[in-house]
Amino acid sequence: MKGIQLGKVFIEYPLALGPMAGVTDLPFRLLCREQGAGLVYTEMVSAKAILYRNKNTEELMRLHPAERPAALQLFGSEPESVAEAAARIEDKPFDILDFNMGCPVPKVVNNGEGSALMKNPELAADIIRAVVRKIHKPVSVKIRRGFDLEHCNAVEVAKRLEDAGASMIAVHGRTRSQFYSGRADWDCIRRVKEAVSIPVLGNGDVDSPAAAERMLEETGADGIMIARAAEGNPWIFRDVRTFLETGEIPAPPSLTEKYSLILRHLSLMEEYKGEYTAVHEMRKHAAWYTSGMPNSASFRRQVNQCESAEELRGLLRTIFLQPSGQQL
Repeated sequence: MKGIQLGKVFIEYPLALGPMAGVTDLPFRLLCREQGAGLVYTEMVSAKAILYRNKNTEELMRLHPAERPAALQLFGSEPESVAEAAARIEDKPFDILDFNMGCPVPKVVNNGEGSALMKNPELAADIIRAVVRKIHKPVSVKIRRGFDLEHCNAVEVAKRLEDAGASMIAVHGRTRSQFYSGRADWDCIRRVKEAVSIPVLGNGDVDSPAAAERMLEETGADGIMIARAAEGNPWIFRDVRTFLETGEIPAPPSLTEKYSLILRHLSLMEEYKGEYTAVHEMRKHAAWYTSGMPNSASFRRQVNQCESAEELRGLLRTIFLQPSGQQL
């Protein structure tokens, strides 16, 4: 993949970690960046929460120099408030402002936000136009195939967003009504790529190096966005990047490598969020990291009862035993 230039921002390798609420926080973004992700996205941030100076929002927008280039993702439904929120945070150390038109969660959609905007292309374009006029940083957008199978309008929406000033578009090949079920429609991504002149990232069902290669071949996309396939597997960025560059797939991470990275993940969580939050949020990550391992079902039951970092580390030592029975 070739690099992408968005204004003054250069994405050297457009292999992106997609935004996921409750997952793509600073510690996880750092780990994925280290494994080869060329661009990372924050969890989505409410424009209204920024305007109301919500304290929790500040944590969501926290960035580390090592994760750049990074995109900060906003969501909202009112052009003026989204643009004002964007202007208020422009001096924060993100490189690209991304706007969410893909979130399928009912509480977001019912407010006319997220993927609900796929039903209103004119309003979506108005929002992007307002933001582009208000800030100097590049503005990108994450969209879906459409709201439902009867309204697959990604091409129309993408054209409107480009005309409104968007610098890049990421396309998830599923409709809102599909959520994350069924297969992603890569042909939709191809049609969007052919319809616009700005860079397009393809998203959906890229869960292996081979799938990444097929995505690029079948869609002509300028880059790839990986989201759920990175849960418990930040090594997917290393694998995809190595395969696309050399044709070879690295050996899977050893137990020692996995154990070391999980401990680092936990330590980063403690550093940035404190022990209580770190332990509770690491429960799901620990389950993902150990999925398919011997005794993983029992481990998940126990880890969901963990209340301290010491207890969690003890459980991790228990499951990450070498074949000889010696602890790592």
